[in-house]
Amino acid sequence: MKGRTILVTGATDGLGRGVAERLAADAATVLLHGRDPERLAATKAGIRQATGNDHLHTYRADLADLSQVHGLANQIKSEHDHLHVLISNAGIGSGEPDGRERRTSVDGHELRFAVNYLAGFLLTAELLPLITASAPARIVYVASLGQQALDFDDVMLERGYSGTRAYAQSKLAQITAAMELSERLRGTGVTVNSLHPSTYMPTKMVMHEIGRSVDSLEDGVSATVRLATDRALDDVTGRFFDRQRESRAQRQAYDPEARRRLWDLSLTLTGAPDIPSPAR
Repeated sequence: MKGRTILVTGATDGLGRGVAERLAADAATVLLHGRDPERLAATKAGIRQATGNDHLHTYRADLADLSQVHGLANQIKSEHDHLHVLISNAGIGSGEPDGRERRTSVDGHELRFAVNYLAGFLLTAELLPLITASAPARIVYVASLGQQALDFDDVMLERGYSGTRAYAQSKLAQITAAMELSERLRGTGVTVNSLHPSTYMPTKMVMHEIGRSVDSLEDGVSATVRLATDRALDDVTGRFFDRQRESRAQRQAYDPEARRRLWDLSLTLTGAPDIPSPAR
């Protein structure tokens, strides 16, 4: 990975930290995103000590605030000439430690939809010129097997809210938009895929909410890094993976009308630049 620049969002703990360290060990230039400056500094120092890699850069932004997402994209574009891989990993779970009640983002959107989906949508759209100019390049969305169809009449879940439903809807939104984006980027040299990295890894959100783990963190790191780096996947795009095996997402992700509605809604809510759809 020497000479490759990779952005990992949510890199200060759990899966993101593990992925960032693995990529740093492979000599990549790694851009570490987080929302706490002290944890970012500690993460950078820890990864440098573990890997000997000095090509680490930190970026602070709260993804619950779209203006900070915009600022994050601008800072990265101003400081780097290339971005070969974007790993959109940052997010919040279905319950603790982020709370089970309905909350809203700085912009007034349901919090899990905002952080898990809208922030990544905007960040991707604003970084896309840099990513495309760096092709061959990859975009990887860390999603989940926990998926629920979007109700376009109540996307913000003002009725019948539950953290589980909000989380599952945000994850299906990630997968759906990734599949739509993959179609819009065909022929550019940029691939777009999403994955369920592993089940109940021993991350902070899992241990707070579930209290036990199933798969190891290393399982999730390996699955995610594979999508970002494996040469066997150079031409693979628009897919959803369950760990390291290609799988099928919830059926709404394959519905052209649902994709269009989600795409248009996302542009409206984020103000992101559009990416023209090719003739299908």
